[in-house]
Amino acid sequence: MSTSVERNGSRIGIYDDFVKVHGVLLAASGLPLSLHRKLFHKLTSETFDGGNHFAIEPSEDGRQRRLLLTSDSMPKECDVFLIDHAWSFRLPDAYNQLKEVPGLVERMAALMCVDIDIDSDDKEEENDENLSIEEVVENAIRNAKENGDGTVTWLELEELGIDDEKLLSLDLCSKFPDLVGLSLCGNKLENAEVVVREVTKLKNLRGLWLNNNPVLKRCMEDAILQGCSKLEIYNSHFTPKYGLWALRFCGVVCGKQDTGSTKDDDNRLKGETTLDLSNRSIQNFNNKAFVPDEIPMLAHLNIRGNPIEQNSVDELFQILKSFPCLQSLEVDIPGPLGESAVKILESLPHLSSLNGVDASKILESEKHVVDSMLELRLPEWTAEEPLIDRVLNAMWLYLMTYRLADEEKIDETSIWYVMDELGSALRHSDEPNFRVAPFLYMPEGKLASAVRFLFFLPSDAS
Repeated sequence: MSTSVERNGSRIGIYDDFVKVHGVLLAASGLPLSLHRKLFHKLTSETFDGGNHFAIEPSEDGRQRRLLLTSDSMPKECDVFLIDHAWSFRLPDAYNQLKEVPGLVERMAALMCVDIDIDSDDKEEENDENLSIEEVVENAIRNAKENGDGTVTWLELEELGIDDEKLLSLDLCSKFPDLVGLSLCGNKLENAEVVVREVTKLKNLRGLWLNNNPVLKRCMEDAILQGCSKLEIYNSHFTPKYGLWALRFCGVVCGKQDTGSTKDDDNRLKGETTLDLSNRSIQNFNNKAFVPDEIPMLAHLNIRGNPIEQNSVDELFQILKSFPCLQSLEVDIPGPLGESAVKILESLPHLSSLNGVDASKILESEKHVVDSMLELRLPEWTAEEPLIDRVLNAMWLYLMTYRLADEEKIDETSIWYVMDELGSALRHSDEPNFRVAPFLYMPEGKLASAVRFLFFLPSDAS
């Protein structure tokens, strides 16, 4: 059956004509019938009004952007918003377009957050605060006097170019006999004998960081652990002697600022609800500090990246069961609790979340391996790298694709595109509250006039 489409000039100007031409596309898009007319008006008037309801804010320390709802509320399927294609191209043409189209590379670099040198601000700040070793030591002494009894318990001497000779001249044991935490990360220490001799003089030391020093190529861990009888953290890893001090260091309520105290009867863990113990090389959780009496409010626990070889699966389950408030657990699967997420939840029925996934969803789907915590790999670049190269490296996080087709054949070469600033700030979610769909708009009723958009709409009350 043929239909006659009336047009205002050469363009569709009547809603009924719009539906006749785009009926199949509207049905395929899943857009509710109640929003068809609103989509028609926004397409014909080229209304991009998302900015009235949303804002874009930096995330991941300025290396990405995300979209925030600024309206007080947005009921499900109450409105539809257009997203334009900011850049469309065939892959072989990408470099030349970025080079030749005025303003394109600058726009893409800003959209992809690669238009700044990520180290520049840090370097300027470091230059402003480029203190000498002596000044760092003097500041530590002054702060201890101003904020306490004058006892320096925590000292960070990081990336100051300290070599073996300088370490000897600092005479830390005489100046800071009560030192509990010492960080010498990123220096030039090479002589294991010198390092062991100096740090083992600090008899109250609970935490020691020698990361990123040449001396770590030497085998000296056993000598340091033997000489520092109270050491609980060595190079970011828990020692076999870890206790309340190390747990406080990894807490959210306590944290590093509360680790000056060495008192084992300190009650500050009593109110701790979250512990991130990931990647601490923990071998054994059967520890007198890791018990409900010491951390009765523990609700969120991350034990990823730990071998835990000295506890059987059953023993570890019993330890975790003893925490009455534990609701959320992060653990490697397969790992120290076995190979099945379902079995973990059956053994720990009080958990509401496992690896960031709702427990009920895991049990319903019977997924044995779950992990929602895969780290996002953000683009890396140097200050000397041209904008074009930065964009070509970063664009894969933002690209989408389609193929052209007519009545006779499908184009075998894909068209790649980047959504506009609003669309590119949208983020994937396992529990989405908005839905995005592509739409081919034919303003003259013919494929030759097609303009490609996307639209998004609230799929849940926001």
